[in-house]
Parts: sequence; structure tokens; C-alpha cells
Amino acid sequence: MLFFQNMPLCEYDWWFRAGFEYPSCLAFALISIFIFGSCWGSFMNVCIWRMPRRESVVTAPSHCTACGADIRWYDNLPVISYIVLRGKCRACHTHYSCRYFIVEVIMGLLFCGVFIKAGLSQQVPGVLASYWILLLFAVAAAWIDAQHRIIPDALNYPAMLLGIVCAGLLPEVWGTHIWYIAVVYSLLSGLIPGIFLLLFSVIGEKLTGKEVLGWGDVKFLAACGTLLGLPAALFILLSGSFSGSIAGVIYVVISRKKLSGTSIPFGPFLAGGALLWVFAGNWFYPLLNALR
Repeated sequence: MLFFQNMPLCEYDWWFRAGFEYPSCLAFALISIFIFGSCWGSFMNVCIWRMPRRESVVTAPSHCTACGADIRWYDNLPVISYIVLRGKCRACHTHYSCRYFIVEVIMGLLFCGVFIKAGLSQQVPGVLASYWILLLFAVAAAWIDAQHRIIPDALNYPAMLLGIVCAGLLPEVWGTHIWYIAVVYSLLSGLIPGIFLLLFSVIGEKLTGKEVLGWGDVKFLAACGTLLGLPAALFILLSGSFSGSIAGVIYVVISRKKLSGTSIPFGPFLAGGALLWVFAGNWFYPLLNALR
């Protein structure tokens, strides 16, 4: 089945054809991509703050959460404004959370890292769109879930939709040149793991009498499938479950709480598995492919 053929190689070496073997060209590209990624990181900061509070991320202008003053454009520059203002509001001098700076820097670095990885491993250039969307989605979902124990639908559904749109516009990422076949592969890659995790959640709740898995986690995994493919979704589920279980045991030992009454957010571990696949899926894919 073609939708197992994730991470197809490019028919030509676009990395060297674009001249990225020259330090000056590569430096210019990486600086541009870092700025691009940090700008999207700034938008993700808005999502991280507003989505759990059910506030609009589009209509309301950027403003200080302490005094309500509108943030001017020159005070809203990613990374730079935080450093210049020393993490404070210009109007009331209230300190902003360091999250704003951290997320912007992380997104810029991740965007650059994915660009280098895709180029040197000769993946088709179109895969960058799915990877960059996944990075934004995963970082925001992990942060929100860690802080609020939810992954908002306002984050999950757009990620699913963008995954399907990317498949239709860039079918070569899915190993085909026919757009509707790529769309079907993307849908199946989201539905199959999503339905599996949904059944696990429902059955687990029936057996234990309490929620064992949030619906946001189910939709999160489905979105990862539409963006990255079925092998990636399976890997994300397995690696997230494994790392989450280990973290849960360590937390119980350190806190000396009962295991039965302890719960930890699953989203950050799923997001970690997604990032691991994005950067190292070339190595993990042959192992999953051997199991089919």
C-alpha cells in the first residue's frame, strides 16, 4: 500500500541544485527560515494563551494580559522585542512569561533543523510543508496539554484539514502524482489510528469507570496521521505510550503517590514522538515497514 511509503526520496538532489553546499547560500536560507519559523512561533504563543480560554486568535489584536494595552507592531517582533523590552510590557512594565521567547526561538530552530534534515536526506521538498505544520501543531498542543490538560479542537481540526490539503496539493509526498489518491491516503492515515485510539478510550472507560484517555489525544494522533502518514502515527502512539509510562512511574516514585490515582498529560509525549519521527523517521520507517 502506497500510504505506507512515507518519506519518499526526491528524484533530483534539490539541496545541491539550489546551491546550499555553499556556506553563504545556506546561511542566508537558514536565517530566513529562522525568522519565518519564529514568526509562526509568535502566532503559536497567541494560540497557547487564548485557545484554552476560548478566545479568538484572529479578531482580537495582540494586547498585554495584565493592563490590556495594545501591543504595537514594533513591540511584537519575534525574539527581538522580548530582548529589547527585557520581557516586560512597555505600558505597565509587567513581566511577560519566558514562554514567549522560548517558543519563538524553538520554532525558529526546529524549522531550520527540519529544512536541513529534509535536504540532506533527499526528501521531496514538499515534505517541508507537512513537517512545519506538524511542528507548530505539536509544540502548541504539548504546551497547552501540559498546562491545562486539554488539546483544543481549535488546534486539532485545522491540523487535520491542513494535512489533507497538503496531500491534495503535494501528492508526491505520499508517493503518487494523483492528488485524490494522496488525499485518500491522508484520510486513512488519520482515521485508522484515530479509530483505534478512540476504541481504546471507550473500552478503557467502560472497564475502569473513569476516563483513561482524553478525546483531544485521539484527535491529536489522527491529525499526526493526516500530516505524516500511517507509519508515523503508529510510531508516535508506541513511542508516546512508552515514554509516558516511564515518566508516570518516575513521577509516582518521586512524589510517593499511588499509581492508581495518578495521571499525567499524554499530549507532550505524543508530541515528542511526532518530533522524533520528523527528525529520525528515516531510520524508524524500515522497522515499521518490516512489520506489515
